Amino acid sequence: MSHSNVLYQRNPLYIPRVAAVHDMCGYGKCSLTAAIPILSAAGCDVCPVPTALFSAHTMYKTYTFHDTTEILSGYLDAWKAENVELDAVYSGFLGSPEQVDLVERLYHEYPQALHLVDPVMGDGGKMYPTYTEELCEATKRLAVGADVLMPNLTEASILTNSAYPGQNIDDATVNEILDKLIDLGAKNVVLKGIDRNDGKIRNFVASASTRSAGKIELSHDKLPYMIHGTGDAFASSLSGAVLAGKPLDEAAHIAGEFVRSAMESTRHQPHFEERGVSFELVLGELTDLVAR
Repeated sequence: MSHSNVLYQRNPLYIPRVAAVHDMCGYGKCSLTAAIPILSAAGCDVCPVPTALFSAHTMYKTYTFHDTTEILSGYLDAWKAENVELDAVYSGFLGSPEQVDLVERLYHEYPQALHLVDPVMGDGGKMYPTYTEELCEATKRLAVGADVLMPNLTEASILTNSAYPGQNIDDATVNEILDKLIDLGAKNVVLKGIDRNDGKIRNFVASASTRSAGKIELSHDKLPYMIHGTGDAFASSLSGAVLAGKPLDEAAHIAGEFVRSAMESTRHQPHFEERGVSFELVLGELTDLVAR
């Protein structure tokens, strides 16, 4: 593994502050209920910007959805008045196209902050139920200048206006997708979830300087079941590892192994397939990172 791509110089005595721009689900493990504990375990101070309130995540048949857009301008005004300082802006699920403007506002007001973008829009070739074409179009703007852009294959196809290729794609297709994502303006890309039916899940890391030619392939053992919320756990643990001072390729490897460990403990929980990934028992893996 090459270890050249360190995005954040961590002072071991300092706790980095991260604005986590995500929704909050009361039940089901995803978004802020993943980002807050996972980033905290990696030694970060998580400052939530709740983009929506759900009673449960959208894989459940019954859920309530409250869009928080109208309160967020005042929320960020109050931060500005108090001179809140941030080391990173980590965005995920958004509730409306206007919220893309709010993320861009954070970029503008905190020019030193890393831009960590999980462009949460869909999975399995489909958009999430509350997403619209207009919101997906607005989300593309967050790729511009992203220090790390972390799409799954569904999100990569939406961002690049391409047909969803399925998860079993060859290296030539991986290269094409990575280069298109870099062409959108991302500085670094982590493409998640390639499955070639050989018992491994692969993620690929590429930077704008070397593009797909310099990509790094990371593979993890595939478990025989799928769980909701693994994307949020992956992006949150990757962001935590980056802010622990790890190079991006190492951070992506750590995140993949963290999710695999979490999935192993998840299957012992009731209703785990609907509820989502249970990572509580493996959070120590991330805390150990910061100590090393």
